Amino acid sequence: MAERQYVIKRELEHLRAKDETMIPGYPQAKLYPGKSIFRRALTSKILVRMYPLHDTEKLKKLSQIWYRHMKPAFQPLDDIRQYFGETIAIYFGFLEFFTFALIPMAIIGIPYYLFAWEDYDKYVLFATFNLLWSTVILEVWKRFCAYWAFHWGTLIMKKEFEEPRPGFHGVLGKNPVTGREEPTYSSLRRQMRIYLVSLPFVCLCLYFSLYVMMVYFDLENWAMAYHGEHESQFSNIMLYVPSIVYAIVIEIMNRIYRYAAEFLTSWENHRLESTFQNHLILKVLVFNFLNCFASLFYIAFVLHDMKLLRQSLATLLITSQIINQFVEALLPYWLQKRNSKKVKKSLKSLKEDVDLTLVEQVTLEGNMGTYVGTFDDYLELFLQFGYVSLFSCVYPLAAVFAVLNNVTEIYSDALKMCQVFKRPFSVPTANIGVWQLAFETMSVISVVTNCALIGMSPQVNAFFPDSSADLILWVVGIEHVLLALKFILTFVIPDLPREIQIKLARLEFESMEALKQQQMKLTDESLTEELEADDADS
Repeated sequence: MAERQYVIKRELEHLRAKDETMIPGYPQAKLYPGKSIFRRALTSKILVRMYPLHDTEKLKKLSQIWYRHMKPAFQPLDDIRQYFGETIAIYFGFLEFFTFALIPMAIIGIPYYLFAWEDYDKYVLFATFNLLWSTVILEVWKRFCAYWAFHWGTLIMKKEFEEPRPGFHGVLGKNPVTGREEPTYSSLRRQMRIYLVSLPFVCLCLYFSLYVMMVYFDLENWAMAYHGEHESQFSNIMLYVPSIVYAIVIEIMNRIYRYAAEFLTSWENHRLESTFQNHLILKVLVFNFLNCFASLFYIAFVLHDMKLLRQSLATLLITSQIINQFVEALLPYWLQKRNSKKVKKSLKSLKEDVDLTLVEQVTLEGNMGTYVGTFDDYLELFLQFGYVSLFSCVYPLAAVFAVLNNVTEIYSDALKMCQVFKRPFSVPTANIGVWQLAFETMSVISVVTNCALIGMSPQVNAFFPDSSADLILWVVGIEHVLLALKFILTFVIPDLPREIQIKLARLEFESMEALKQQQMKLTDESLTEELEADDADS
């Protein structure tokens, strides 16, 4: 069913006008050559919304085995894929895999937190394990993802024949590869929009983020001065207020910037949906990384205040998790319940000859929120991965809080998909896309960060009392060794399991054999026709 919905939506979105005209009956809704008819109907309010209805029986069965009974078990990914499609199934698979992968970090981090808090030299082993762990889990995830993608038939999707995205517009022309008519747009104009408008805007937002960070440090200094003058229970609480306020401001800024980034990326007019997503993710990741982690880097490498770094990291991580759980799950669920009650009351006034079952379902689901995709979900996991990996030797409990958050995230996200949002259209995919590269980049940055933190510890500095240059050389050397080890592991661990490699090779062999058989059949038919023609002539 999910695949059928995807095909129908794809065909509707790629209906484009060939001539300059208007939609019959709506003179204000003008169509230009290459313009998406479906998108124009939506922007002109001719179509209010389009969504597939939930299958109540299948949804009930899926809910029972997915989240209604809270018990330790793997998620029913095949059932999720059949109902919601591959993109959502792979997200929940990644969420589950990442949660299990965090458990070893959490188990090792607890004793380090309890028994070796100030002994930074003992964190060398913990940080080294963290670096190896971050590499191994990302490589193992590729293998898990390849297994599911092959099982679902999306592993060998052909990206080069991707259709233009519905929002892409331009002069109608002919695609030199497919020969089909589709909009064309000058790449020069797109590049000018990117470098003359989008890039300066992103830089301005980054500057504003740094300015807000400096305001946070002013508040932090004020709170510490107040605590020094008035040592009391209240002053102890006030020490955490700047970090909590800053964490809330970070979340607000991230969400506002997200809307601006979407508008700019849409205005850049990218042809392919994959290219659109890549540019959007790049914009958002750069800002979110600086907005969330700049203060931690400043505390660690400028102020050299490990106590404040530990406090800020814990506050940012826990506060962001609480806000995300409230904004993404609890608040939408409460609003949906309230809207459902209002709709049911209004439906009772309808005449008895109306099919209330269908009308009620359409009305109720029409008032549900729209699921905008897995972007925010992956972004949340990306930032969480950064909190866990970048400063592991300072706050080992980060993995513990991440595990607790993700366990509740699995159930709250499942509840959202089944009870809060409209049923989304299925989108086939083979992996997590550019997010894989984002996680791998974060793991590389974590190598540099943890090596620098260990090199700054008093215990390590004691080995180099006379020469800081030797210390820097040793830290840089260890960092390069660890990076080399990461890349060796990346090369050694194959992306595809051996079983999948054999099946793909067999599939390619069978395809070649089928092609040979078809060519031989055509050759035999042509020879037969030539012989018959010769016999007829003689």
